Amino acid sequence: MHTRARTLIGAVTGLVLVSGGAEAADCEVLHWWTSKGESAAVEVLAESFNALSGETWVDGAIEGSREKAVPIITERIKGDNPPCAAQMVTGRGADELIEAGLMQDLTELATEEGWANIVRPKSQLEACIRDGKVYCVPVNIHSSEWMWTNRKVYQDVGLAPPRNWDEMVLFAPRLRENGIIPLAVAKGIPTAILLATLVPAVGGSDLYHRIFEEKDPEVAGSAEMTEVFNAMDDARNLVDPGEVVDQWNDAVDQVIAGKAGAIVEGDYAQAEFQAAGLVPLQDYDCLPGLGIHPILNTGGDVFYFPKSDDPAISEAQRKMASMIISKPVQVAFNEKKGSLPIRADIDLEEANACMEIGLNILDSPKNVLLNPSQVMDTDTVRQIAELFLAFFNDRNMAVEDAQANLVEIIEKAPK
Repeated sequence: MHTRARTLIGAVTGLVLVSGGAEAADCEVLHWWTSKGESAAVEVLAESFNALSGETWVDGAIEGSREKAVPIITERIKGDNPPCAAQMVTGRGADELIEAGLMQDLTELATEEGWANIVRPKSQLEACIRDGKVYCVPVNIHSSEWMWTNRKVYQDVGLAPPRNWDEMVLFAPRLRENGIIPLAVAKGIPTAILLATLVPAVGGSDLYHRIFEEKDPEVAGSAEMTEVFNAMDDARNLVDPGEVVDQWNDAVDQVIAGKAGAIVEGDYAQAEFQAAGLVPLQDYDCLPGLGIHPILNTGGDVFYFPKSDDPAISEAQRKMASMIISKPVQVAFNEKKGSLPIRADIDLEEANACMEIGLNILDSPKNVLLNPSQVMDTDTVRQIAELFLAFFNDRNMAVEDAQANLVEIIEKAPK
């Protein structure tokens, strides 16, 4: 583990050894963090928890995507063998479980520790609140509006690394001539993320607000949105269908290995670059808003704690929630995960260049967007993702037809 991460974990250990007390418990944690970079970040949480509480982190990693993991997690919580803790994403995905009374109420802890005063942006904590009660703890901020490029790939073919999406598209033929994939893409949700990212990156934050938050069908059918769909058309024409890989981290690995020039992926991709020993702004570039508009959305990961009749488990859950949001763990974890911390009051002198870029954007509220899952119901988010996937996969679907479908979805979306 990185020396700084060990130092920070040691600081946590020193802080908590004085608390002593409650009976220890094994705490099974379900999550889907299994790539190289993600595993390094999980190690930070596991070692911090073990040191902090005297408890034992029992790792319940679920191989595969979030789409595979969430149903497994949900069924475990509904069943007779719920985990001690479960990773989920910022949004409304746990509402059914909360309404069924299956999740621990963290309000008392959140009040004692002043979470409302330390979580930034406030939407990250607000996404955990139902009927005035706090049911989850945010661990990071993940944003999808990043383009990652391998500098050496472009330099080797006589080009300067692209500074934005438009230059990446312009340089694509030169990469093709040299047997390099211009844009790495993974199947399913990563493809939908790629296209959804083009909405605020190409169209701007106002277009995003008016379609996703205000649900204005007229704007969804506007000339500005047509320009976005034209960029989506560029994206699908950069990629040979046979080049689309199964997992997002496989696509990132193509860029790291120099088999592809660029990828549009969430900031968690940076964890893979770091795990490979690459240095930001030397070996690779990180371009928020695809280098066009300096914007980020504020999705992220959260942890929920299913209710337990075992007092030792309940105490372990409380300790884990407090540990996750603590200053030293926020630094150590997010350094490994490639994400941004949810606290603004931490020492980030060791932050790398890409994290600094993201944190500077967060300082300007007008450049911070809410994640679609925070402003739309689950069914509408699903319909838009399916439309974008269908458009990408069917080269015969015309821009005007895809845009007409989006207008219909927005018209029907609950306000």
